[in-house]
Amino acid sequence: MHPTVEMVTQRIIERSRGTRQDYLDCMAVLKAQSPHRGVLSCGNLAHGFAACSSEDKNTLKFMNKANVAIVSAYNDMLSAHQPYERFPDLIREAAHGMGSVAQFAGGTPAMCDGVTQGQPGMELSLFSRDVIAMSTAVAMSHNMFDATVLLGICDKIVPGLLIGSLSFGYLPTILIPAGPMPSGLPNKEKQRIRQLYAEGKVGKGELLEAEIKSYHSPGTCTFYGTANSNQLLVEVMGLHLPGAAFVNPNTPLRDQLTRAATEQVVRLSRPNGGELGLGDMVDEKSIVNALVALLVTGGSTNHTIHWIAIARAAGIVIDWNDYADLSAAVPSMTRIYPNGQADVNAFHDAGGTPFLIRELLAGGYLHEDVETVMGRGLEQYTRMPTLKNGTLVWSPVATETLDPEVLSSASEPFAPDGGMKVLDGNLGRGVIKVSAVAKEHHRVEAPAVVFNDQNDLAAAFEAGDLDKDCVVVVRFQGPKANGMPELHKLTPYLGVVQDRGYHVALVTDGRMSGASGKVPAAIHVYPEAANGGLLAKVQDGDVVCVDAEAGTLTLLVSEQDLAARQPAEVDLSASHSGLGREMFGWLRRVASNPEEGASFFWNHDA
Repeated sequence: MHPTVEMVTQRIIERSRGTRQDYLDCMAVLKAQSPHRGVLSCGNLAHGFAACSSEDKNTLKFMNKANVAIVSAYNDMLSAHQPYERFPDLIREAAHGMGSVAQFAGGTPAMCDGVTQGQPGMELSLFSRDVIAMSTAVAMSHNMFDATVLLGICDKIVPGLLIGSLSFGYLPTILIPAGPMPSGLPNKEKQRIRQLYAEGKVGKGELLEAEIKSYHSPGTCTFYGTANSNQLLVEVMGLHLPGAAFVNPNTPLRDQLTRAATEQVVRLSRPNGGELGLGDMVDEKSIVNALVALLVTGGSTNHTIHWIAIARAAGIVIDWNDYADLSAAVPSMTRIYPNGQADVNAFHDAGGTPFLIRELLAGGYLHEDVETVMGRGLEQYTRMPTLKNGTLVWSPVATETLDPEVLSSASEPFAPDGGMKVLDGNLGRGVIKVSAVAKEHHRVEAPAVVFNDQNDLAAAFEAGDLDKDCVVVVRFQGPKANGMPELHKLTPYLGVVQDRGYHVALVTDGRMSGASGKVPAAIHVYPEAANGGLLAKVQDGDVVCVDAEAGTLTLLVSEQDLAARQPAEVDLSASHSGLGREMFGWLRRVASNPEEGASFFWNHDA
């Protein structure tokens, strides 16, 4: 093993010793009671399979056959999740072929951040993760099941499904992806049209046409944002079938992978002799593997929040220092938009996740000795699935990348590090991703331009107020203020300012999208402005230094002057009602800070 990977892993094991043991003890008690439907009364059991066919009822009367829970985030408004409409029938058919049963246990909410970017609904987005976790727990609470398949892809949905399922971690669990849509308008062209629109050089009609050509069919959006980062990380953790993440939807191969995942989770169930559950597979080593995969691919910054919460659900405590130390040690091996111009289809065609895993194993960057849904050992995830005469087979991935502009070897990476840094300073603590940021922009020291509402930035841009070296501070965007929305809407404006030759950076207590790119952005900064953070005292013209090289985030104002200032008072009531936001007030009040997962499950201060 690479010494830094080993060091971080051991540090996490030591830090988590008590909480991890508590979790495992709890799972052991629950596992000893399974199959749970065996403890149900006759009335309970009759209710549990009342709607089943007579054949399924006969199967479920006995305890020697598996009942597979289907938990799905299907809706047909999300392009990524629309293909899931067909999956329950495929899963039931595959379970029957194994002499078992599959029941649709429950659905979870699933919102599309692409629809809600810059809209009030985005202020529910982060909290939807923990709502999804609770919805998953409700679905599983009937105690009817021996195994679980999870149907979900996008931003908060996979983390929420995992967090909820880890409360039932004694059950074997497989996540079944649906795959990305085929490639549409090239990302470079989409980015160009967006910036032209921001500059007023093209109209809304031309912008809409470009967006329609980009997001054009069922399947996941093809850029490497949070949704596709989810898929890659889950596969590296061994919770998918090998090579399953980026197979396009509604294809024979995708359908066969769905059937095979069902068959495999049945094999893993206790009625079929299985002994390991999700909680055994999500351990310290698999979490480190996920972080390494995130960093070597320049994945979504949202996972500096979400994977902390997932780990905590399994009793594992990680923090931003773990990300930073790993990032400094691992190579950058992909160029997928926004860290390049290719999309995830090109990445998959170049060798995809199986090639990446093989290279990282060879370099000592991943733990091979982990439990996966395919058995012990990550080496079997270096295979790519194909159909031969209609039969699903796995073959060793190519020994060389099939597109060195998209996917590199570990020995000849695009960059020597992962590009994710922790920033600390008097302004607070945050993270920055510089894998797509040019070297000359890694340090920006300039006067602040302060906004309390992201919607005010467009007007300032159009007025020319940003045509200068500046650090744009967008505050009161944290969990307690308004639910910590993504601020991806700001990206085209800031990109134009940078392209005009100015040095510009963003500082915010909010989030950026998984598609954040070339503009340096200090994000997730805490303490947030609404919770006593110094961000609330920053004034226009104050000099702010964002230094990704030194890892500092500094407001260059004397302590004496700062002590004399009163924090800005902002009326946040408009973000606290309307479009359902009034129902999330208690979540805003009790959410933990971003480095603790921005969760209301594990708030150390509550």
